[in-house]
Amino acid sequence: MTNAIHDMGGMHGFGAVEQEADEPVFHEKWESRVYAMNRAMGPLRLWTIDEGRAAQEALPPSVYVSATYYQRWLLGLERRVQEHNLAGADELEAGRSLRTNDRPNRIFEVDDANNLTRGNFERDTATSPQFKAGDQVRTLNINPDTHTRLPRYARDKIGVVEAVRGCHVYPDSVATGAGEDPQWLYTVVFPGSVLWGEDSDPSVDVSIEAFEPYLEPA
Repeated sequence: MTNAIHDMGGMHGFGAVEQEADEPVFHEKWESRVYAMNRAMGPLRLWTIDEGRAAQEALPPSVYVSATYYQRWLLGLERRVQEHNLAGADELEAGRSLRTNDRPNRIFEVDDANNLTRGNFERDTATSPQFKAGDQVRTLNINPDTHTRLPRYARDKIGVVEAVRGCHVYPDSVATGAGEDPQWLYTVVFPGSVLWGEDSDPSVDVSIEAFEPYLEPA
């Protein structure tokens, strides 16, 4: 959800971001299994990538900050499979099926493994983009109760449209099951001083991908 602990950009008190030299894709074998389980759910078509993100964002703050990256993936998956009646909390605890019912089921085939590329989220539209490259825009100061791709640090800030990226599935809508509601997408660039204040590094600019409902003419 928006304004939850996951939206950490610009937040203080969490220390420096430490980079691990030659970091492996997975630190433990169980992490690769969690990744595989998440990908294996794709052929069921029960939820979208944004609904999956929203499930992680809804974790309690204390759980979110104490969990590792793939622990959050696992906890989000557990939430989704329970919401879709694929497994009960008692079955997750037991680590096996405890009953039979008419839950959706599908065997994960070799062809599924060969087609795990992310789908294309661009959509055709009869509308025209409201903004063009070079336009000055202001982001809205929104505080929705559910998923959004507009980070807190970039709200109510003036930037410049760098590029129009086409019309795409709108995450704020699809994450709640309200449909794709395609919207125009832009790259918007902000000087660091606009986001972080006059003491920020003057050489730093920050760009975000912003959907049209987030923007208004400046």
